[in-house]
Amino acid sequence: MEETYCSDCRRFTAVISDHSSGDTICLECGLVLEAYFIDDTSEWRTFSDEPAAEKDPHRVGEKSNPLLTTVGLTTLISIPKGADQYSSSSKSLGRIRHVHVQDPDKVLKDAFNAIRGMSDRLGLAETIKDLANEIYKKTDDAKSGKGGNKDATIAACLYVACEKLKNPRRIRELSWAANGLSEKKIGRAIKHIKRISNDSEDETRDEGVGVNAGDFLRRFCSHLGMSNQAVKATQEAVKKTAELDIRRSPVTVAATVIYMITQLSGDKKQIQEVSAVTGVAEVTLKKSYKEICSYASRLVPAWFANQDALKKLC
Repeated sequence: MEETYCSDCRRFTAVISDHSSGDTICLECGLVLEAYFIDDTSEWRTFSDEPAAEKDPHRVGEKSNPLLTTVGLTTLISIPKGADQYSSSSKSLGRIRHVHVQDPDKVLKDAFNAIRGMSDRLGLAETIKDLANEIYKKTDDAKSGKGGNKDATIAACLYVACEKLKNPRRIRELSWAANGLSEKKIGRAIKHIKRISNDSEDETRDEGVGVNAGDFLRRFCSHLGMSNQAVKATQEAVKKTAELDIRRSPVTVAATVIYMITQLSGDKKQIQEVSAVTGVAEVTLKKSYKEICSYASRLVPAWFANQDALKKLC
């Protein structure tokens, strides 16, 4: 029960909703305040003749999927428990139930399940999984994946979805999620998907789609357990790297700046820790650190470290 203003009682009164008739009734005077309302709550019912204790308390069918040919809507015919299996009606239902009908969406469903599995292993958000499903559907409609590696195509769809939603993952991470699939195969599939998705270099520049060092920061800093001040200083430093001529990959730049900031904070991190979290080799990290460290006075915010600390750093 809830309270609603009753025009007859001229005040807020308790009302009751009659779901069978669709009426909202005032408990004080019995006035019908609303008729034929629509019940938008879950439909917890089944149409089986089985006892109430054995009924499945779920909605009738799953939610529709616009990416599937059948929109995810199917019909299953079942024979109630205890029914006479030798009766004419049961025999007819049995024959209908066992008629083999090929599911036109079987390939898509298998691919969507594989995308969900990889997403769960990588800890990706639901929005990324949905976008990866759309990209795979577009690829399948273009018949471009014919003859290619299906797992590589699925991993590539996830890679492109992560990149578009500014939560990028490295090809090495996708390879791990795909049970050690070759990074070269995933790389070729990524190029192929971007080509058929009209993601040329010019369009990427216009739409602002691409990977930069800042896209990796939050995840890397979180895994390293860095303080809020250190994370803020890292973000400011990485933004300033865009003004410099640093010819390193975005992941390497992010890892190097993170390592540099941690050396200035109270909670220093070993280069092995940063390498393990970011996936950048220690040798690459050391070389990049020597290069970027020369710009420390321009990158590190003044509120985070003074000049004496920066001199000791390099």
